[in-house]
Amino acid sequence: QVQVTESGGGLVQAGGSLRLSCTVSGRPLRSYAWGWFRQAPGKEREFVAAIKWGADSATYAESVKGRFTISRDNAKSTVYLQMNNLKPEDTAVYYCNAVWGSDYNPYDYWGQGTQVTVSS
Repeated sequence: QVQVTESGGGLVQAGGSLRLSCTVSGRPLRSYAWGWFRQAPGKEREFVAAIKWGADSATYAESVKGRFTISRDNAKSTVYLQMNNLKPEDTAVYYCNAVWGSDYNPYDYWGQGTQVTVSS
């Protein structure tokens, strides 16, 4: 069974940066493509970014393109999300998950998430 643990969230001012980490256990990281999702209060969970193999295979939601960077380290079984120039609308709980298909559908490997709060 795949288990994920997200970390790195916190409170930051608008314009600041955070790096989220997702540590994976149960299966080798290289077995899957990986994605980050987020859920703001009162809203549905939404796709943020995904990566298949390397930087050339990354894709992003329009709302974060140019500000967020997803990466993976198979040796460390960790997926990262570097978030720069954060905005108040980025406030949400962030989750990582294995994904499949051209629409980056998530598997059912949800962790507890990590809270990101951006103050204006």
